[in-house]
Amino acid sequence: MSSAKSPETLRVLVVDDETSVLAFAERALRSGGYEVVVASNGRDAMGIVETQPRPFDLFLVDVVMPQMSGDELGRRLRQQDPDVKVLYFTGFSERLFESRQALWKHEAFIEKPATVRGLLEAVSQLLFGHTQGPSAGRPSAA
Repeated sequence: MSSAKSPETLRVLVVDDETSVLAFAERALRSGGYEVVVASNGRDAMGIVETQPRPFDLFLVDVVMPQMSGDELGRRLRQQDPDVKVLYFTGFSERLFESRQALWKHEAFIEKPATVRGLLEAVSQLLFGHTQGPSAGRPSAA
């Protein structure tokens, strides 16, 4: 049996300039069954997006980062794919609304700090419209 990832594994790119947040999000999302790639800033994230063989299903993005804000990264990602799903993971949610009145379709935010369960539920809600995670409705691989 091959140890290669299933093509059905959902992919998340986590973008945050704090290594402890990257580590937390990566562990939490992997425990929820997601394939995770991390980037420490928006420029690195855009480079990763351009070189990946298949697209990401969701972007978990910090709002306040040096070089490129999470909001700017979200705009750039939407220019490439208007249906991209962005979950802003921030301690500064009010900064999301400094230059706009509301979030776009397929966007949401979760406040830092978050629990593993809270993060997984927010990701699941944005991806699936419910909080059951990627394996809901799939037969278990016992």
